[in-house]
Amino acid sequence: MTRRWRALRRRVLTPSASQAHLSVRGFHVKSPAARELLETVGETFLTGYAYAAEARVPQEAEERLESVPSEFRGFAYEGAGMGFAIRDGLPFGGTQVSRFLEGRARDHIYMVYVGMGWAMARLPRFRWAKASAAATDPLLRWLVLDGYGFHQAYFHTERYVRQQYREPDFPWPAGGPASYASRVIDQGIGRAIWFVAGADPGRAADLIEAFDATRRADLYSGAGLATTYAGAADQEELGVFLRRAGTHRPQVAQGAVFAATARFQAGLVTEHTKMATQLLCGITPARAAELADKSRTEPLDGTAVPPYELWRQRIASGLDELRRATP
Repeated sequence: MTRRWRALRRRVLTPSASQAHLSVRGFHVKSPAARELLETVGETFLTGYAYAAEARVPQEAEERLESVPSEFRGFAYEGAGMGFAIRDGLPFGGTQVSRFLEGRARDHIYMVYVGMGWAMARLPRFRWAKASAAATDPLLRWLVLDGYGFHQAYFHTERYVRQQYREPDFPWPAGGPASYASRVIDQGIGRAIWFVAGADPGRAADLIEAFDATRRADLYSGAGLATTYAGAADQEELGVFLRRAGTHRPQVAQGAVFAATARFQAGLVTEHTKMATQLLCGITPARAAELADKSRTEPLDGTAVPPYELWRQRIASGLDELRRATP
């Protein structure tokens, strides 16, 4: 009976895999290869979500997640992060995400935090405190909002991307600041724009440039993360995107550092990760992870700038210093 109940819970909680198809979403199709990769990303996310929905304990899902091919495994952990956060946020929910992060998910903490943001987008606001309770890292917790922004742009594309809707006075995290919460949501929207554009660099840049100029830096940062982590673009195409970014190249590079760090820490670096990090940042994924860690471990308080934003600025500045030091 318990096994049948878990299978039923999986069917009830898990969206259809067709929701990840570009044709269903109305996203641009650049090429059959790009479509296949982006749809595989979405389907793998939903696979991880389903593993979490069905698991008796988080470690049970972990065993299945580790069987996912390394190129896509991070997306499966992101989906599982959402699944466990949904379970935490439901009535009689427990501490599934916290227990999940005690295992191998620690190495995928970036992705799990993003997954919590997906869950918040699907739950009533009065359930957000439970769904996000495991986001205890004062710096990385902002990634929850990145996930929220991605979800909204991915599933409500007309409103959040084409109409450039922005939520006023966002209520999470408690204590805000709400103005900065909106900026991190924009970073998630920028990441989703890479999918909406079908990994077409020109189309992605066109979508970003349609936004108010004050929002573009964060949108380009998110898109830079997606180009590096998800891929579906070759070296020439990434060069096009970097040129289109113009004055926002430092933000593209900063997003790429986040992506490279997430893959490096999880042991999921691919050839695309290496190529994109070198092109967008001028360094290897290992150096990117080192820079992110160094920029984080230095004091981040004592300023009016939110620590997460200061961290991002230090990464961008560190990249600039490395470029100027290179003969």
